[in-house]
Amino acid sequence: MAETLDIETPAAGVQLVRFNRPDKLNAINEAMRDEIADAFRSLSNDADVHAVVLTGSGRGFCSGIDIRDFGPGMLEASAPAIERLRFQEAMAGLVRGLADLPQPVIAAINGPCVGAGLAMSLAADIRIASTAATFGNAAILLGLSGAEMGMSYHLPRIVGAGVAADWMLTGRTVSAEEADRRGLVSRLFEPAELLDQAVEIACGIAGLTTLGVRLTKRALQVNIAAAGLGPALELENRNQVLSHATDDAAARRSTWS
Repeated sequence: MAETLDIETPAAGVQLVRFNRPDKLNAINEAMRDEIADAFRSLSNDADVHAVVLTGSGRGFCSGIDIRDFGPGMLEASAPAIERLRFQEAMAGLVRGLADLPQPVIAAINGPCVGAGLAMSLAADIRIASTAATFGNAAILLGLSGAEMGMSYHLPRIVGAGVAADWMLTGRTVSAEEADRRGLVSRLFEPAELLDQAVEIACGIAGLTTLGVRLTKRALQVNIAAAGLGPALELENRNQVLSHATDDAAARRSTWS
């Protein structure tokens, strides 16, 4: 049983993963880092899960790394560079694990979403937020680079280079309204509605054909960095040919009116 995550199945084909250190605004300690990584590995091989909802317990989504009480794995600045690199790679691995999930991920951002929490939300496929949510890239405020855990890759692609530079170079807190206006999130909801809305979106996706959904997710990920329209169309054409020949697609076509 996970100690720092609450994992449940709110509907058929949907798995809800909830960060569960509410007294710390769901800051990531060593146990939580490892449990998140394990959860993503398990999900990637679970054929019964067709959509994932990621959210936080209490009033926060995830406030980043727990720098005050991470655990014995926290390294001092005097530690060998190779050991500190491995530590950073383990943290960055959470974003890779999330992005590599075959299932679409809906991040339901219910409160402060900072540092590693922001990085993981950026790797989700859909981000919706509570009107009480806030966002921040805090590393630069601690004397570190604001470019970490895929932030400099994902954020400019979502909100544009200029907005990303503003947020990453200042570390300022971004409101839910600004996040919505800049396209960081696709929808805003009142706090009491957020989770139900996230599960509803996930259920809608889970009810679609698995192959069609997964091919669409991968095409979005690949074609955002496509060299041009030609390569993007080649991938889309291949995906349509593959999905067209499935029994699921044939059954859906037969009932289309």
